[in-house]
Amino acid sequence: MIRAALFQGPATAGAVDANVAAIAVAARGAAAAGADILITPEMSATGYNIGPLSAERAEPADGPLFDTIAEIARTNGLAIVYGYPEVGEAGNYNTVGVVSRDGELIGHHRKTHLYGDLDRGLFVAGNVLASQFTLNGLVCGLAICYDIEFPEVARAHAESGTAILFVPTG
Repeated sequence: MIRAALFQGPATAGAVDANVAAIAVAARGAAAAGADILITPEMSATGYNIGPLSAERAEPADGPLFDTIAEIARTNGLAIVYGYPEVGEAGNYNTVGVVSRDGELIGHHRKTHLYGDLDRGLFVAGNVLASQFTLNGLVCGLAICYDIEFPEVARAHAESGTAILFVPTG
């Protein structure tokens, strides 16, 4: 069993420090309510529709943002799904990471289906349809927003044994 908590944010588009602070407050509340995992929206750490700031805020999967979210997860004893612009080998990706309650990166997904000019102008598409991680003995899957509009994503998760599919959306 997994008890999930949801956070609707970000607090301030483009303001990473304010958004991370809001995630920390949500994590404290989620932990107090007995949640195992906190799911935040697509691009929750930076804001979704922030134009060129997206490239300025992009960082590697193991960058400073990860370190901060990992500390929030450890402090509160719950896993956290968070969204951010990731610097990658082919360009910047619209990404969600999953940090365990111990502060380890246990899941990672790059948005595979970019929505309109907004996404296509800022990001390159990921190429993994069924990104998965394990929490409390259950196989969990990740998709981001528009990804789930395409049946091959849900099919890939079903065929890969995903028991719970988390779909952070902007």
